[in-house]
Amino acid sequence: MSSAPTSVSNKLDPSIGRAPFTRWQDLLLTLISWGTTIAVRLIGPTMKFAVSCEENSPVSLEQRPFVYSFWHQCTFAATYLWRDLDIRVMSSTSFDGEFTARMIRRFGFVPIRGSSSRGAVRGLLGMRKEIEAGYTVAFTIDGPKGPRFLTKPGPVLLARSSRVPMAVFHIAIDRKWTLNTWDRLLVPKPFSRALMRVGSLIPVPADIGSEDLEHYNALLQSSLDRVKAFAEANVERAGSDDLPFFKRDKRGGTFPAARITVPAED
Repeated sequence: MSSAPTSVSNKLDPSIGRAPFTRWQDLLLTLISWGTTIAVRLIGPTMKFAVSCEENSPVSLEQRPFVYSFWHQCTFAATYLWRDLDIRVMSSTSFDGEFTARMIRRFGFVPIRGSSSRGAVRGLLGMRKEIEAGYTVAFTIDGPKGPRFLTKPGPVLLARSSRVPMAVFHIAIDRKWTLNTWDRLLVPKPFSRALMRVGSLIPVPADIGSEDLEHYNALLQSSLDRVKAFAEANVERAGSDDLPFFKRDKRGGTFPAARITVPAED
């Protein structure tokens, strides 16, 4: 896996594939997206992150390309930790998708329009072009509106067609507000600790048939469930000798070897 893209991909026009919004909706989107942006910029720098990796996982934030998946409730913390790495993110054309797209764009992400319900083919084709240009792509895999903690086939299809492995992570937070939204969005409290658990890579053979897709989707589900369980069970240990805090730099940051050698659970 290379650490930098081989070519520069065009930043997509944010209006492409976007659902029409009324003036009131557009104003509301502006207020919500800027409010969330300010919250991430104020709270994010006060947080301390630890990272733990399963065997055969990505070794740094900037390593690429991969097809990442994570649960929608981690969006706040993930936006801050993975910022400014030119990651391409599948973003739905719904109101919620537009809000997220406007917010994450301010942190160096590039939204690609599409979702499981609308524009799926266009979105996957757009994501594949970004992978071919050398970029990592990511799915908030239970978005845009659930069911919560259930995977969808998009990452498996993309990994098969691009021959780039799937990767997963989950970020648990020790002190947070849990919003009363469909995803139970986690908003870290200032000066909270977080633990990101990164899963083993999941290669998807290019020659598998449709009957095998469910098997790989089940592997993706199992991996996401596993890293979530580990992160939530161990977040209170973030900052300990075996899970010291991770310090990222402008280009990302390598995960310390002590955490790369932690094996995957059965």
